[in-house]
Amino acid sequence: MVNPVKNTKFDEYLEFPCPFTFKIMGVANVSLTDQVLSKLQVMAPGDYAPKVKPSSKGNYESITVVVTVISKEHIEQIYTEIGSLEDVRHVL
Repeated sequence: MVNPVKNTKFDEYLEFPCPFTFKIMGVANVSLTDQVLSKLQVMAPGDYAPKVKPSSKGNYESITVVVTVISKEHIEQIYTEIGSLEDVRHVL
């Protein structure tokens, strides 16, 4: 499947390379953070220190991670790849 061209304006507001914060929300399980970090290591290798916060009932968790991105396409690729993980519900 070919990804449609996204009309984002990241390149108008950011100077690349730069740190970019992603917030991932998904189903709470023991491997969600590992799944996210595994995908990130392929697309943007680095030493990450994610912040993980459980929801009030513990069914979901949010992962905040700062990634050094090199282009608007790189940001879009990360959104798409992380969003495709089965347990991920939203990527902000």
